[in-house]
Amino acid sequence: MQDEPTPIELTKSVADFLRNDIAPLISGHQAFKLRVAINILDLVTRQLTLEEGSDAAEVDRLRALLGMDGAVTDLNRVLAERTPGLAEHLWATTMDKLAVDQPNYASYKRELSRGG
Repeated sequence: MQDEPTPIELTKSVADFLRNDIAPLISGHQAFKLRVAINILDLVTRQLTLEEGSDAAEVDRLRALLGMDGAVTDLNRVLAERTPGLAEHLWATTMDKLAVDQPNYASYKRELSRGG
């Protein structure tokens, strides 16, 4: 383990610097490419922030559904062979992935407000 700053702090700092200090200085196609880079850094920051918890929650859900222990890929394979609880598991996993990849997606926000 490294000392601070953490990878989360580093990626967030670079994205903030590019967004706040560099983006106002450029335009056109270069500005578009910069926005793409900032979006990538934002995605990596969200993934670093949320991945461990969502991966652990996925394994916990699978273990509870199947009543067995195992690696996530093995548990998903067993789950695919069974039906009860499948839809709920897939929905929760999808919501966790959207939290990383598309947190501003209108449908994702709507489902969050519904308690999904």
